[in-house]
Amino acid sequence: MESENNKPDRSNQRSRVNIELVPIRDPDHAAETDRTSLIPCSKYDYVLVGKEYAGDSEHDRKQKAFIKALENKGYQTQKLREKNKVYFGILAPQEIFSKYAHLLKNPDNCSEEEKVSTPTRIRIVKFMLDNTFIGNGEKLHALLKEKVFEAVFPLHEEREQKKLIKKWARWTACFKTQPINEVRMYFGEKVALYFLWLGWYTYMLVPAAVIGVIVFLYGLAFFESNPLIKEVCEGNSTIMCPLCDKCPMWQLSETCTYAKVTHLFDNEGTVFFSMFMALWATWFLEIWKRHRSREVCKWKLNNWDENEEELALELINDPDCTQDRYQHSYLRSILVLVLVCCMIALIIGLAQALVVFRVIATVFLSASKWQLMSDHANTVAVMMGAVLHYLTITIMTKVNRKVALFLCDLEKTRSNTGRERNFTVKMFTFQFLTLFSSLIYVAFFLGRINGRPGSYVRIAGMWRLEECHPSGCITDLFIQMAIIMVLKQTLSNVVEFMSPWLNYKIHNLQDKSPKGGSESNCIRDSWLHNYHMNEVNAFSLFNEFLEMMIQYSFTTIFVAAFPLAPLLALINNLFEIRLDAIKMVSLERRMFCKKTNDIGIWLQVLHAIGVLAVIANGLVIGVTSDFIPRLVYKYIYGPCAKGATDIDCMSGYINNSLSTVYMKDHNIRRDFEPSQLIFNGNNVTQCKYKDYRSDDDYAYTSQFWLIFAARFAFVLLFEHVAVVIKFIAAWFVPDVPLAVKNENLDRKFERLKRELRKMENRTTDI
Repeated sequence: MESENNKPDRSNQRSRVNIELVPIRDPDHAAETDRTSLIPCSKYDYVLVGKEYAGDSEHDRKQKAFIKALENKGYQTQKLREKNKVYFGILAPQEIFSKYAHLLKNPDNCSEEEKVSTPTRIRIVKFMLDNTFIGNGEKLHALLKEKVFEAVFPLHEEREQKKLIKKWARWTACFKTQPINEVRMYFGEKVALYFLWLGWYTYMLVPAAVIGVIVFLYGLAFFESNPLIKEVCEGNSTIMCPLCDKCPMWQLSETCTYAKVTHLFDNEGTVFFSMFMALWATWFLEIWKRHRSREVCKWKLNNWDENEEELALELINDPDCTQDRYQHSYLRSILVLVLVCCMIALIIGLAQALVVFRVIATVFLSASKWQLMSDHANTVAVMMGAVLHYLTITIMTKVNRKVALFLCDLEKTRSNTGRERNFTVKMFTFQFLTLFSSLIYVAFFLGRINGRPGSYVRIAGMWRLEECHPSGCITDLFIQMAIIMVLKQTLSNVVEFMSPWLNYKIHNLQDKSPKGGSESNCIRDSWLHNYHMNEVNAFSLFNEFLEMMIQYSFTTIFVAAFPLAPLLALINNLFEIRLDAIKMVSLERRMFCKKTNDIGIWLQVLHAIGVLAVIANGLVIGVTSDFIPRLVYKYIYGPCAKGATDIDCMSGYINNSLSTVYMKDHNIRRDFEPSQLIFNGNNVTQCKYKDYRSDDDYAYTSQFWLIFAARFAFVLLFEHVAVVIKFIAAWFVPDVPLAVKNENLDRKFERLKRELRKMENRTTDI
């Protein structure tokens, strides 16, 4: 035992454990005011860790002042020195939990005698620690920022840890049911609801993945017999105009493989699948609400009020406190709105920079000495753009977070919950635009704003914008989505797991001190083991939710271009559940427990994604896909429309969708270099490009305007039908099951009966 003023013996510090007890009133033994016995190592609520500073330093003074402030509130503390670190074990007095139970008597079970659970205890003590301040008004957050303390964390419970590892937090449990209630009793309701939602989302992905695979196989089944593919693959006599300033003329048949891939993802089944996914998104949300209601009813949290709990904790911490009032400033709101618009403009600017990169890359790749590279310059440029887009996403994620936090500071919300809600909306908006701005360009602008031979649109008057393949632009969208989704899910998950796993192993190798069986060694082993685990913070669970929301966006928005997205999401989620579980239980410090009865603002985010999915998929089919032009050709311009019965109705579609330019026109020749006008040693007199224009004056043909009107009508019809189906599904499926409603009714009835009996008994006694 050593007094606090004595300096530790550093020569023997690596092999010796120094425990210093601070005599303080033990809340469980009120009569024994000088009780200093060791508390069992698993009973501490929190551990504070900091460097061991010199006794006359400012940081040491602040450390002692904060611990003294806790002691004045009745907290019991215990101090341990180890390897230039000082650890403070914190045990809260029972009085604050009794006050909590009395003030927040749960209206669902009407009992204040119910024992405060460990997650609730962790949450209460965390609030008290965060709102304890030293003489100059500094709170724990400021002390952590100044490095007075390095870390604050609740301790893992070894026995409960082993139970969760056995049942849940291991790779061999991938196909087992999650023990949600046990997760809740260890990590709290917010973490439990995350895993409940993730498990339900994964379960609901099964039918979506099955239908997506069927649509893919449908395209594969007609791979060889499709007349459009045959027309492209046999188009040796069709000379196409160059796709870039350095690109040569090319034969239509050179893109046979591209046409086959396009047909896999752009066929009649795509329309059905898009409509199905719009209905699936609504069905998923409505059934999720019912699923959540059942679990929350079991937890007896239907009538839990977040604001009431926060007010109660403020009163328990300081009975003389004054509550924070709601504030609103139009000036601040305008400033935030302007800054958000500036950030969105920056993100859109980055998307345009990617467009410029792809255009320039196409020019340089087409001049490459590698034949394979020059022949597929456009496709390689799209793939390189997708990889660069992924790197941009990785960098912008950090920028978006800092900006979102800064904007939340400007808003000055009343509570942490309100701040978290505002941060979530801004961060998701920025991340969504970062991921999807480039995809939006590929889906709706690529090949539609590039002009025509003789009048190309150029960037800075130099580089031509990209063009679509004669089979359509949907393959470019598919390539972008596939690369980003695969990279994001594989690389992100590898980094997400391997980084904390390696850190954990390295810390374990560094700490090879012998473990003893005494209570002192138990304290040391427990505290050091928890300290060396990976850090968690307020963003830990937010990051998991955000990752899944982005994945959900990929699974529903633009799914018409990538029917296999639900299958990839399903496979990823089967591992994601266990990865997150293993991280939280075995590799990271215990997460700060939070109480809630729903997933909060994320539910509104899911609703918004569902609406965007309907709009985006309608536009993909109506605008990006060649589904509408094919229908118009089949029923108005094709051979069947003219009475032919011995030929496929789609024969001649590719040639019909191409326009011709003649090199005798000076304006046309000016747009190409002399070397581009030679193909196979012969001078080219004409070439074709994808558009519906007159060969004489290059004006749009009547077929173009008919297709334009048909596209517009289809988008309106698709979105209105999908929205009507969504509303009918939402109305048809109640958010709360009847069993839950009746159970809540019974509880209220029983509560009123008990209150009435109590009143009658008091009247009788009088």
